[in-house]
Amino acid sequence: MQTNTPPRSTIRLTRRGRLALVVSGAVLAGTAVVVPLLTLDSDTAGGGPARPRTLVIPEGWRAGQVYAAIDKALALPPGTTKQSLAKAELKLPAAAGGNPEGYLFPSTYPVDDKTTPQSLLAAMVEKADKKFNAAPVAAGAQRTSMNTYQAVTIASIVQAESATKADMAKVARVVLNRLERGMPLQMDSILNYGLGRTAAARVNANDIQVDNPYNSYQRMGLPPTPIDNPGEDALRAVMNPAPGDWLYFVMVKPGDTRFTADYAEHQRNLAEAAAHRQSRSPQSAT
Repeated sequence: MQTNTPPRSTIRLTRRGRLALVVSGAVLAGTAVVVPLLTLDSDTAGGGPARPRTLVIPEGWRAGQVYAAIDKALALPPGTTKQSLAKAELKLPAAAGGNPEGYLFPSTYPVDDKTTPQSLLAAMVEKADKKFNAAPVAAGAQRTSMNTYQAVTIASIVQAESATKADMAKVARVVLNRLERGMPLQMDSILNYGLGRTAAARVNANDIQVDNPYNSYQRMGLPPTPIDNPGEDALRAVMNPAPGDWLYFVMVKPGDTRFTADYAEHQRNLAEAAAHRQSRSPQSAT
């Protein structure tokens, strides 16, 4: 335990899931648990020309959700895409160890009768590679003394932890500040990834004692891999974090995320957030 860090079991940083729905080709995002799977119908009303089918991968989806979406879009049995990884020959960095998490870039991908799981996965990784190795990203990674894989990993945390796009640069700064100070990240989204739960799942005292490589309460530094597939906004936030000394943050209520470097103030913010949740619970309305 770090002497400059309050007891780990008492620290909670903000966590909000994301709801992604596809409506007429547009991705709508909200603050709820992710609903995986999507595909656009190629048929048009009235017997007109068929629209090209597309597969939309929203920001923040985990690899498992992407696999399931590909299976559905290509009308394949569940698990087919995941099983195809071994022969996909994806051009991943050595640090990834063959795991494409973080490199299935969120975007819209065309789908036709010749599309295969391997071709879709390869297209996603190729797009990620172009984005991540672009000059601004490379320069930003060098400026913050990290390699590209580390930057993508941090971006995935920022993606998972940010309630809004406006919060991302501040969340990135919190992550970097804690790393620089030798503090454990202590973020629920990381631990929940390791436990196979949704990023927004509540973490309890027993959870943080689990021996897991993604236990950000017990382990120092970054998790072994990204925890989702971040978009450009999250990556941009990591390359250009907001200036500040913040070490803690919590979403007190929608639209009100509090950042602070003071532990006592963070505890007050946590209490206010808990009170707000309690006031919104069904029991409080009875």
